[in-house]
Amino acid sequence: MIDPVGMVLGAVTDQPLDLAAHEAAVADRRAGAVVSFQGVVRDHDHGRAVTRLEYEGHPSAEAVLREVAADIAADPAVFAVAVSHRVGPLEIGDVALVAAVSTAHRAAAFAACARLVDEVKARLPIWKRQVFDDGTEEWVNCP
Repeated sequence: MIDPVGMVLGAVTDQPLDLAAHEAAVADRRAGAVVSFQGVVRDHDHGRAVTRLEYEGHPSAEAVLREVAADIAADPAVFAVAVSHRVGPLEIGDVALVAAVSTAHRAAAFAACARLVDEVKARLPIWKRQVFDDGTEEWVNCP
């Protein structure tokens, strides 16, 4: 989704995420740098083997994601922002988070993308259920 001023916004979805689509969404003729990030489901957490994850989002999750994107896009050095988070069951190797930003220079792009990912992790009301190879499970980021 693109807002009226051209800042690209993302979504919370149960569909696979497309890194190339996010990078294309932030393309800008002024940009000398596009930095992107993929958060991938790994097979371990704190020394325990993980077999799968499930993400559950609050109904406000997409609105919060857009607020985060807008906050990052408010930086005058940032031309465009795209970010999406996946919900539902995910397997090892699936992409859970995709973020991309464009700026004139690489240092600003790396910094903005890092801020974007950090803010999404801190503010997004999405909870992760991890299932371990011994059959136990835990919820992460649950209030």
